[in-house]
Amino acid sequence: MGAKISFLGTGDAGGVPRYGCECPACLRAQSEPRYQRRQSSLLIESGATRVLIDAGLTDLTQRFPPGSLSAIVVTHFHPDHVQGLLHLRWGLGKKLPVFTPPDPEGCADLYKHPGMLEFRTLKVFEPLCIGELQFVPLPLIHSKMTFGYAIEDTDARRFAYLTDTVGLPELTEEFLLNWQAHAIALDCTHPPRTAAARNHCDLTLALTIAEALKPSKTLLTHIGHTMDAWLMNNEENLPAHVSIAHDLLAIEDSLMSGATGGSG
Repeated sequence: MGAKISFLGTGDAGGVPRYGCECPACLRAQSEPRYQRRQSSLLIESGATRVLIDAGLTDLTQRFPPGSLSAIVVTHFHPDHVQGLLHLRWGLGKKLPVFTPPDPEGCADLYKHPGMLEFRTLKVFEPLCIGELQFVPLPLIHSKMTFGYAIEDTDARRFAYLTDTVGLPELTEEFLLNWQAHAIALDCTHPPRTAAARNHCDLTLALTIAEALKPSKTLLTHIGHTMDAWLMNNEENLPAHVSIAHDLLAIEDSLMSGATGGSG
């Protein structure tokens, strides 16, 4: 049986609705919870292995009973990707491995007071096995040291998680072209912009990456409220192999080949 992928959050740091905003996307999300976006994170399950990618959700202690996670894998130490660890660390019981890029600054006092968290540093392109899943850390382009992950299950199904980034470094693109992911989840924080994208992809850059890598399926994530507002009138114009991830989207078995999912 292949892996199950669940998008726990698909928003940028401010989420949707953005506090105080009255744009069409934020007003819609205020009245219809299915359009809300929390901070981007992903749960991958394969057999008894359960790995959380990023820990920006602040209710992790309610979502995951003690012992229910095999590990947490962090893309980078910006607060919207690790702030849930600030609460989780004070738990009791068995140490929980947290795999991270080699960022000496970390976030706040997590290194000084890790509590039940056991931080372990990863190296670029050096595979990490967690139970039934393998993760290869890939360098991305962001304002803080950031890794994407090439993930493979025991059935050799391949999925790449690529957020937060603005474009891809040459070595990462070369790796992914050779690796041939079946599907990717890709940063697309902004709608098409005339100015050069900074720190995060806009749609134009995201589609360029998707076209270069040619996975069977591309899901856009880390969506900002301006991107959601743009999608309200333009989503039907996306290429057939590109779709928009949303919170609670669950993908079973075949790593997005013919995937279905919905909000709960």
